[in-house]
Amino acid sequence: MSLSTCSSTYVLGIDLGTTSVKVVLLDSMSGSVTDSNCLPTGADRGSHVVNGKEQDPCKIIAALNQCVTSLPRQKLQKVVGIGVSGQMHGIVFWRANTGCEWFVTNSVCMFKPRDTSQLITWQDGRCSSEFLSSLPQPNSHLSLATGFGCATIFWLLKHRPEFLSQFNVAGTIHDYVVSMLCASKGCSISIQNAASWGYFNTVTRMWNLDILREAGFPVHLLPEPVESGKCAGHTCSEWHGVPANTPVGVALGDFQCSVYSSMTNRTDAVLNISTSAQLTFAMPAGFTPSCVPHALSPIAYFPYFNGSYLAVAASLNGGNVMATFVGMLTSWMNELGVEISESSVYPQLIQAAQGQPDTDLRIVPTLLGERHATSSLGQLSNVSPGNLSLGHVTRALCRGIMENLASMMPAHKLLEAGVERVVASGSALARNEVLRQEVEKSFSLPVVYGKDVDSAVGVALVCSDHLSTEWS
Repeated sequence: MSLSTCSSTYVLGIDLGTTSVKVVLLDSMSGSVTDSNCLPTGADRGSHVVNGKEQDPCKIIAALNQCVTSLPRQKLQKVVGIGVSGQMHGIVFWRANTGCEWFVTNSVCMFKPRDTSQLITWQDGRCSSEFLSSLPQPNSHLSLATGFGCATIFWLLKHRPEFLSQFNVAGTIHDYVVSMLCASKGCSISIQNAASWGYFNTVTRMWNLDILREAGFPVHLLPEPVESGKCAGHTCSEWHGVPANTPVGVALGDFQCSVYSSMTNRTDAVLNISTSAQLTFAMPAGFTPSCVPHALSPIAYFPYFNGSYLAVAASLNGGNVMATFVGMLTSWMNELGVEISESSVYPQLIQAAQGQPDTDLRIVPTLLGERHATSSLGQLSNVSPGNLSLGHVTRALCRGIMENLASMMPAHKLLEAGVERVVASGSALARNEVLRQEVEKSFSLPVVYGKDVDSAVGVALVCSDHLSTEWS
């Protein structure tokens, strides 16, 4: 073993995504990823609520423990900082002091959830347009939507107040992990994640407490806002070999972290297509969003770091559209007596579409609507006997995903902002050559595909960049 390897220290980056958990070890000197692992959570569970979308925190944390256990223990023992990111907007509740149970198995110390609720995710649709319109107007530049933490609390307050009485702390799923690692009695939340809940003013860095109190909102459940990139605390125990008293950053938004890992120049636009899809570019220094949300605007301004903002077209429809299509085909074939797995269908669809470079079939793939157009649903048009093959349909679906995103943030907006290239990433793009082809057709700018462009790497880089200056 070389001397440099012996003396190396590492940063552990964790991303708790909608469908998977990813962990990386980043060499704190070189900034390069030395080890990584990613596992599906399988955490989706049925909801008793109409249009509810919930996940089991036990399965998410089990996947996290399995991922971290797979990393080299001798490197985990040299971790000097932990960064955590995850799916924004969602909310999980727990009881202070009993939110988890620490245990040792095979000489490895870890925790599992104890007195927690299910995670109500960003995909949750329980808050109808009528319900949202009945809520007080936020003092925020960001519109409120179903799946946002504060909207979910309002819904529970009206329909299941007894549920809320069981818990005294709330946060995103990644806030929960940070709180458990640090044995925090309460919960800290970054400006990024607080903004994603609604009723948060990113200029004053404060919750809309007066508005919420007047509406009878249980404000004691709101986490304490902390600047994005700051330290939230220190590990209360050894964890998978990571030493006790290791600094842990306040949990960050997965979107902002994916951008951090890939936006090497301020003239870059970043495209990410995973479960959902986002296209973003950096706003000029000193930009401040308007005080009033533009509910019908497809472009929102997300807080980034150090008071800066990202202009974001955030579509609810990305890789999940392809997943729905694959699931539909698999279900149909099973009904016809043909047993086939989704994993074997997907590559055959891509192959068929590669042999069909163009199509006149048109698909609007907004199966989940959009936050700025909640009543918008998917559409199929220009159907003819000659364009119903798998190749035509898959090509049209991939094109529709990109056309929808490009309609939210047209190419001329990128050019006006001085964007010089598009840096593309995301799990859906990584596995879908046809979608990559449609990305390249959608922009009059060069498209490059980043290496290690993901949230786990991004949050590790944020942690590494702040360790020496602010966390010491």
